[in-house]
Amino acid sequence: QLQASGGGLVHAGGSLRLSCVASGRTLSSSTMGWFRLAPGKGRQFVAAIRGSGRITKYAASVKDRFTISSDNARNTVYLQMNSLKADDTAVYYCAVSGLQLITSQMSTESSYDYWGQGTEVTVSS
Repeated sequence: QLQASGGGLVHAGGSLRLSCVASGRTLSSSTMGWFRLAPGKGRQFVAAIRGSGRITKYAASVKDRFTISSDNARNTVYLQMNSLKADDTAVYYCAVSGLQLITSQMSTESSYDYWGQGTEVTVSS
C-alpha cells in the first residue's frame, strides 16, 4: 500500500527528496507521516501532513531543513531534505492514518495504520 523511495548516499550539506506512493488511499482525507530509525536509536518522528487543511508538523531537529508536501492527484507524499547532517542517517519510513489526526497525534507512531518498507538515507560527514 505504501511504497517509499528516494533514499541514497549523500555528503553532509546535500539534499535528497523521498517519495511515498499511497496506493488505494485518498490523501485529502488522511494523515501521512515520515519516521526514521537510526542505528542504536528508537524510531523517531520526522514530519507529517494532514491532507485536508495542509496542516504540517515537524520534529525540532529537522524543522527549517526538511519540507513535507503532498500531491493528492498522484497519491504521493514527499519529504524534501536539505542541509543534511550525519545525524540524519537512518532508514526512513512513511506511514498513513485513515484519519485526519489532530496535531498532538501526528507525531505518535501508534496513530498510524500502515507503514511502508523504508528507504535508507546515509549522510557522510
